[in-house]
Amino acid sequence: MNQKKNGIVVVGAIFVDIKGFPQATYVPDGRNAGHIEYIHGGVARNVVEDIANLGLNSTFVGIVDNTALGEDVKQRLKNRNVNTEYMKSIENGMGTWLAVFDHDGELAGSISHRPNLMPIYSVLEEYGDTIIENCDSVVAEIDMDEEIVEKVVYLCQKHNKKLFGVVSNMNIAIERKDLLKQFDCLICNQLESSILFSRDFKEISMEELRDALLEELQQSEFNSLIVTLGETGSLYVKNNGECGFCQAHQIEVKDTTGAGDAFCAGASAGLTYGKSMLEAMRIGSHLASSVIASRENVCPCFSSDKFNIVKK
Repeated sequence: MNQKKNGIVVVGAIFVDIKGFPQATYVPDGRNAGHIEYIHGGVARNVVEDIANLGLNSTFVGIVDNTALGEDVKQRLKNRNVNTEYMKSIENGMGTWLAVFDHDGELAGSISHRPNLMPIYSVLEEYGDTIIENCDSVVAEIDMDEEIVEKVVYLCQKHNKKLFGVVSNMNIAIERKDLLKQFDCLICNQLESSILFSRDFKEISMEELRDALLEELQQSEFNSLIVTLGETGSLYVKNNGECGFCQAHQIEVKDTTGAGDAFCAGASAGLTYGKSMLEAMRIGSHLASSVIASRENVCPCFSSDKFNIVKK
């Protein structure tokens, strides 16, 4: 299958991640010595770089600060062969994510500041047909401003492109369930699925979770859903009743940041280029494990041949 020029288009926000790691056992209400890192982040930014690191064509539609830091973010994506033609530089174009991790590499707490994303809408108004017509699929953050999500849905339907949803803040995303019916597949974690369907999925068996998700999916009239379950693996359900489970790779955890984004990138790439749900989830699981095993937000570079993804 030949890739179109824009490959997989990713639409969403860019963040600067400020991450703190303790030197010893993390004490939530104490003073913790450690080190702090500043890293290019954001769900959509991570996803597009992960896709590029698979050796696939990818395009980012988003905004950056009109500062040296913003230019650095853009240049990094360019260096990874991401198409940055449709990135806009404005004042205060990026958000900030402040996170603290415990001694096991698990997230202990975080605060985020979201940027104003509406300039993305103007990019889609001006160039949307060109961007989407010349792509293979679209991955969009479902918690962007409703006007932006509506525009992405419209363009994907107009040009008959697959649309995959990834989430940064599910509390925002649940306000637009009608739009989510138009996505080919939504990808989220177990906690986010609980928020999406207003149900507690924490203390139930895999079989109960599968049945509950399928019931909610069909009632909501969503097309399909992939839910990541941490070290357990991932589960998918489709509106036609089909479902399946993919086991996670068991590796030493260094930092879980970006693992879900890498999973989304791998799964979306697989589904874009003809893989089954389970095959796509296995690609996502492999990418997620490579992120968890490092301090990076994104996966290392792979050849698309490793996952038998046919490229141009």
